[in-house]
Amino acid sequence: MAHDLPARRPLKVMLATPRGFCAGVDRAIQIVEKAIEKYGAPVYVRHEIVHNRHVVDRLKAMGAVFVEELSECPTDRPVVFSAHGVPKSVPAEARSRQMLYLDATCPLVSKVHVEAGRHHDAGREIVLIGHAGHPEVVGTMGQLPEGAVTLIETVADAEAFTPKDAANVAFVTQTTLSVDDTAGIVAALRARFPEISAPHKEDICYATTNRQEAVKVVAAHSEVLLVIGSANSSNSVRLVEVAKRAGVREARLIDDASHLDLAWLENAQTVGVTAGASAPERLVQGVIDRLAEAFDVTVQEVEAARETVSFKLPRVLTAG
Repeated sequence: MAHDLPARRPLKVMLATPRGFCAGVDRAIQIVEKAIEKYGAPVYVRHEIVHNRHVVDRLKAMGAVFVEELSECPTDRPVVFSAHGVPKSVPAEARSRQMLYLDATCPLVSKVHVEAGRHHDAGREIVLIGHAGHPEVVGTMGQLPEGAVTLIETVADAEAFTPKDAANVAFVTQTTLSVDDTAGIVAALRARFPEISAPHKEDICYATTNRQEAVKVVAAHSEVLLVIGSANSSNSVRLVEVAKRAGVREARLIDDASHLDLAWLENAQTVGVTAGASAPERLVQGVIDRLAEAFDVTVQEVEAARETVSFKLPRVLTAG
């Protein structure tokens, strides 16, 4: 009988805001959904549209087919390029094969592409701060001829970099980096190349920055912090690092509630919860529901910033 159950111990959940979908992710997912609606299934998607298994599985069920290379796509079906951006060679190949393609590259990633192109046209040597192999980095480096961009991942890389002309260097960054780590790398570059051309406005996107800020606020009051997101999601992995640096006892990246181990919460009075920019809000609710089964939960939302950004869809999908 219910009254024989031991009282569940209280647990405070601090919910970081903003969290979850950013405008670029939202737009990319809508592009796939609307393409399926307009052209029917299957619609091909080159690379995971965003780095989240739940999002990808839901779109697969609707009729999206995910491939890694354009060569895997037939020419008679639409193909969508992922939010991370693609090298210039990809749309060029799609055009030469007369394919219908929709570019879901986040506009803030496209902004970095334009910036890199501008520096290249001005004859500057370009440094890209980012993570090797990440599709966004592959896409940005692929905007320019081979060898025009040097990738820098660490302060040590920044200190070892030797340009052809120290007075003619520019840097751009991946949009999903740790704000604090990147500041250290930029400082090292500026110390060596005082003339270095910087982005007009920070390349790290507003959503990454805001989610990291919210985590710092929540981490200051939590013993454990849960980040909901996929292991291949750069911005989600960064949130775990930011939380650890902010001093939480334990920070974990989990795909969803089924990956939550209640043993992590032993002796914890407050747990912080956030989600990476490609994680759907229903996964956050799932984690809170799971916590509420085991504890007497009170939820407090902590708002670090208000986001009002939204991006237009390609005209071909919105035209009557």
